[in-house]
Amino acid sequence: MRNLSPLYFLFLTPINGISALTQLFPAGKRQKIIANLLTVMLVFASACPVFGREQKPAQGPVDIEADSLHYDREDDTYQARGRVVITFAEGRLQADSIVLNRRTNKVMAEGRVILRTEDDVLEGERVDFDLTTQTGAVYGGKMFIAKNHFYVRGERIEKQGPSNYRIQEVSVTTCDGDAPDWRLTGRELNVTVDGYGTLKGGKFFARDVPLLYIPYFIFPAKTTRQTGLLFPHLGYSRQRLGWDTELPFFLAISQQTDATFYQRYMDRRGFKEGVEFRYFLNKDSSGILYGDYLRDRATLVETSGSLTRDWHDPQERWSLYVQNSTSLQPDLHLRADLARVSDKWYFRDFSTHNYYLDHYSQKGEDRFKKIPFVADESLDALESTFRVVKDWSLYNLTALVRYTDDLTRTSNEATLQRYPEITLAGVKQSFFGTPVNLDLSASLSENYRREGQKGQLFDLKPVFSLPIDLGRNFRLIPAAEARGTIWKRNDETAADSQGHRTSYRVGADLVTSAFRDYTPASQNIEKIRHEIKPELVYDYIPFFDQVDLPDFAEAVPERNTLTAALTNTLTAKTRGKDGVTNYLELLRLKLSQISNIAEARRDGVAGTARRPFGAIDIELDLKPLPYFAFYARSRMDVKSGAWEKANYDLQVSDKRGDSAAIGYRYTRDLLEEIDLSLNALLTQSVRFSYILKRNEFDNSYFRNAVALNYQRQCWSIGLSYSDNANDRSLMVNFSLTGLAGTGYK
Repeated sequence: MRNLSPLYFLFLTPINGISALTQLFPAGKRQKIIANLLTVMLVFASACPVFGREQKPAQGPVDIEADSLHYDREDDTYQARGRVVITFAEGRLQADSIVLNRRTNKVMAEGRVILRTEDDVLEGERVDFDLTTQTGAVYGGKMFIAKNHFYVRGERIEKQGPSNYRIQEVSVTTCDGDAPDWRLTGRELNVTVDGYGTLKGGKFFARDVPLLYIPYFIFPAKTTRQTGLLFPHLGYSRQRLGWDTELPFFLAISQQTDATFYQRYMDRRGFKEGVEFRYFLNKDSSGILYGDYLRDRATLVETSGSLTRDWHDPQERWSLYVQNSTSLQPDLHLRADLARVSDKWYFRDFSTHNYYLDHYSQKGEDRFKKIPFVADESLDALESTFRVVKDWSLYNLTALVRYTDDLTRTSNEATLQRYPEITLAGVKQSFFGTPVNLDLSASLSENYRREGQKGQLFDLKPVFSLPIDLGRNFRLIPAAEARGTIWKRNDETAADSQGHRTSYRVGADLVTSAFRDYTPASQNIEKIRHEIKPELVYDYIPFFDQVDLPDFAEAVPERNTLTAALTNTLTAKTRGKDGVTNYLELLRLKLSQISNIAEARRDGVAGTARRPFGAIDIELDLKPLPYFAFYARSRMDVKSGAWEKANYDLQVSDKRGDSAAIGYRYTRDLLEEIDLSLNALLTQSVRFSYILKRNEFDNSYFRNAVALNYQRQCWSIGLSYSDNANDRSLMVNFSLTGLAGTGYK
């Protein structure tokens, strides 16, 4: 939920129902006295500041304790005095005395009145309540609402009707302690639950210093998500944007829908308007629609790679993102991810702060934070997809529409698009009950682009395999693949031309393994297993004439190779304090190399030596400690001794929350990039972070940013500075804990 108002303490929900009573009173008066005292308990329960919880009838026994219980027949009054404690399923009520007048139907509780329901607490010096009108007041009241961690104080908290409340001399904060870092105060607060409220004489204090005076303020008082302003964004970009301010406004439309309006002004660009619409119909259907528009008035003349722009007139610029996930049935799913921008320069210009970076997530656990791409100037392509997936026990059918926007080229006319692409995939299964396994896949696609080859493509690929155990330690898995491909081109150079290709592939996989267990001198590790797994893979594909094969079809290369691989693993067996056994892979090292049999058999020509051995692939996963990890994926050319690829990732962290990660990406003659991130807790309140993303090829920064964040228990302030090759920017963020949050439940 997005909760913007700090006045959640006004939402008071009654608790109803009692099931069992203790035996405290003489039999003649027991039922009547208990019934009235329980009415008193329910009155206090109705004043509980519960927000956002569904109230259910109380269940279980109710215990009433007091030093003395007395009934005054003349005044028709019941009194419970001296350490009165009423315990019930929903909580506990304490007071020094409780008085119920049967004639007036009024209740008064005095002396350290405390009502606890779950984690919420209501305290007061005195409580007066009219059972007939359901109205009353708490004097010297204090409330703690655990859900939003709100502390509320008021000289008089008055219930004036079923959903009308009035609080005098009110004070609200989410800070712990008697001297809060910030608080919102007011002379008088009137509110109608699920309606609107008014605050008179409002002030915002930082400690005891008043920073803002609000003489009169009207706000929505909904028990659901709150309509109102979100925290603003403030930044400065020297080259690109200038002064940059954004003020989001959140609109709670209904229980299932909401919208956020982003009003952003950049003094070098103009006024940018954005809107996000979210809906959550049920746990199986939700989605987002976001779009923004800017009439960009900047004058820009520059070249980057193959892109060139010469902008002297205002440009119409926009972006659009649509994401939907729906399950029509348990085995029928729809998923749409649409991302488009007006021009190739969009994410280069708005790479330090945009909706897409703010909602990027690798894991996608938050249903409304699933942007799958990093939207900065390093982004080279945008992909839009729409898919329908149908599952069966042994097969899966996917209908996919895919559109790719190449952001590195001036024109997208030659970029291959596939819409639609229908794929049938089967899990490996027994072939009609025989020991032979079948792995079947088939696809049908329409391939389109304005410039270049286009047309339809059908591909069918069944794979048969037969696992054979050779003794105790060896397993041989021969396999045979047949592949049929049919195409029809409809581009201008070969309109209505058709063709087909039939290919096959045979091979075998020979695997064995050996292991040895070690018992280390460690209390945490019971056993370490070292396993060695040698593997030989033979792969044969004969030569096929593919001269007429269109470029939107996958070529089948001639192959006659033998791959040798050796995998070493170290696996630790641990047992936790709860007795649960866990297995942790401490190390995995795999070396593999391809030998070209055809090259080894080739007749030698003077001056040209046979080179049957291919590159060596190295895969390393090293995780010897809970807070240390190193990964490597590299390929070395044995002919030259040079690295073709080298990708390394080192990650270090500690229990405190400090972390560091460095990554290196290298592909010969194509890519060399360094990624560095640091996150350090300098003190309990100050966190430092640094991010570096550098392109070594052209000696430029994709991203180079440093940030400091000061976090208190109930507020935080952040300062970040970014210095890239084409811009410098400064941003400030400030937040008050409890005043804003997102998410659906």
